Amino acid sequence: MAKDLAIVLNGGSVNSAVATALATQRYRPIMLHASAAAPIETGGSQPSRGRVAFEQQVAHFKPYREHVLPMPYLSQLATAAGPKPVTTAADPRQQTPLTPQMLNLLPLLAAAAQFASHHHAVAIYLGMRVGAGPDEVAQATEYVQIWTELIQSPCGLAELEIITPLMELEAWQVVDLAFQVNAPLDRTWSCVNDGGEPCWACRGCRARESAFQQAGKPDPLRVGAKN
Repeated sequence: MAKDLAIVLNGGSVNSAVATALATQRYRPIMLHASAAAPIETGGSQPSRGRVAFEQQVAHFKPYREHVLPMPYLSQLATAAGPKPVTTAADPRQQTPLTPQMLNLLPLLAAAAQFASHHHAVAIYLGMRVGAGPDEVAQATEYVQIWTELIQSPCGLAELEIITPLMELEAWQVVDLAFQVNAPLDRTWSCVNDGGEPCWACRGCRARESAFQQAGKPDPLRVGAKN
């Protein structure tokens, strides 16, 4: 019997690779990538390294379908958005340190829900991670519950489930899990730059290096660079 379909939001990151690997254990994945760059055919630039990593992961996982969603306005919003006041209130209607991350996910989740409706998928996988802090986990969990209720009831997708398997994990735990599920870490990108090789100096590279060191695992991008 064929597996049910699941939508997987994949940005080419380590989190994305692990979430996709977990999704394939239960479902046939449909991989979605949101591109902040305009399409090349309309005068846009070359694909970002995140997009390249996504395509490499597509080649690895061989999903049921894959789609790249041009969303150039996302980069404009990221540039225009300034710091916002936050509080520590538990009410999800109040802004918290998680608010920017949740707002960034909303348009992606809406697109994922539309694809889920079209393909009759039963799950949406998000590789979002907030760590083990109880306040952050409780807040993010409440956000996900609200999103699920919105999709299931008013939108008429009663069987659709939002799955966030990495929510409570620290970055090093995601790396450890990646080795357990054979996620293609050599096909991921963490650098904030779009160069041919990671710079190993930006915040993304430093966070990646720290996660692999804490997990006690070799980073295939580092190993590949030495060979």
